[in-house]
Amino acid sequence: MKFTCDKSSLFREIAFAQEVIASKNALSIMSNVYLEASDSRLLIRATDVKVSFETSVPVSDVVPGSLTVFCDKLTGILSSLPEGDLTIEQDEGRVILKPAAKKVRFQLKTLSGEKYPELPRAEQELYFEVPAREFKRMVTQTIFSVSTDETRYFMNGVFMEKAPDGAIVMVSTDGRRLAYVKNEFGVSIPDFRPVIIPTKVLGILNKRLFDEGMIAIAITDKSVFFRFNTYQISSVLIEGQFPNYQKVIPQNQTRFFDVKKSELLEALRRVSIFVEQKSNRTFFTLSGGNLVLSSEETEIGAAREEIACEYEGEDATIALNYRYIEEPLRVLDVDTLRVEFSDPSRAITLRPEPKGDYFHIVMPMQID
Repeated sequence: MKFTCDKSSLFREIAFAQEVIASKNALSIMSNVYLEASDSRLLIRATDVKVSFETSVPVSDVVPGSLTVFCDKLTGILSSLPEGDLTIEQDEGRVILKPAAKKVRFQLKTLSGEKYPELPRAEQELYFEVPAREFKRMVTQTIFSVSTDETRYFMNGVFMEKAPDGAIVMVSTDGRRLAYVKNEFGVSIPDFRPVIIPTKVLGILNKRLFDEGMIAIAITDKSVFFRFNTYQISSVLIEGQFPNYQKVIPQNQTRFFDVKKSELLEALRRVSIFVEQKSNRTFFTLSGGNLVLSSEETEIGAAREEIACEYEGEDATIALNYRYIEEPLRVLDVDTLRVEFSDPSRAITLRPEPKGDYFHIVMPMQID
């Protein structure tokens, strides 16, 4: 096998492959990236068994063939090379890398491409398309609320289902907060069974999806598949029963206040300097048209900041994990946040104002 390609184009995709590969054991083929040159394209594949990735880049001066090579070292080599053309040539049990711009030469041992595992595939008829920008937005609204508790594995991903009205709903929770987003996309979506998608593949999508174009999605019994641009990405689904999220969505919350997103974010950043590291507890005190944020780190210091808000109810103090407020604020796509509640000791709901197609629910902490 032999080919010449643009270093930057190859490096971008090999770095992507390294994100997918979990192992850095040079002796394992699962630590390798699969390369196959034919015609004027180089096919690139990577997998950690659960998540799989495939793409291609243009190449020239091709001698057809395939091999696998240790991805971590290939990434390191490519990152060190200058821009310009790069020639890669197979020589028995190794591959030689020679950039055109420098008198430098690298060689890496290879393993046969025949030993590389087959990647899963979905039937073409199972795919449906939605706008990539809108799907990425749904992922952004939910991915940070996923549980990291491996004993509750059924909450280690984002739940996705088709609603009765034909829209797609995505939900995540860690038991102390919940993120919900719904989108009709403006296209007809075929029926699919509810699934739990692991965060690893969603994080990869979040980094790589562009705002233009469509993303094709397919769901099978065990896996979910995504296709966009030159990429084909798949992941094994999480098995298990996702919690009945409808039961925890508060109803008839009669009290609320509106506050500017930018002002609240800045105040949180300053007040969080003195939160207790274990609890991250911050106090939100409402009085008239003011919201006071305060925190105290025992024996070290305290912080207090007052900002304007729109509130007409009786005085109230709510204790909240500041990160559970900060993270939704960072993905809020309007200038004003509305916080709804019925009692300071019960769940609060964070919504965009004016009302949008998403919300976040947070359980308060004990004040004492």
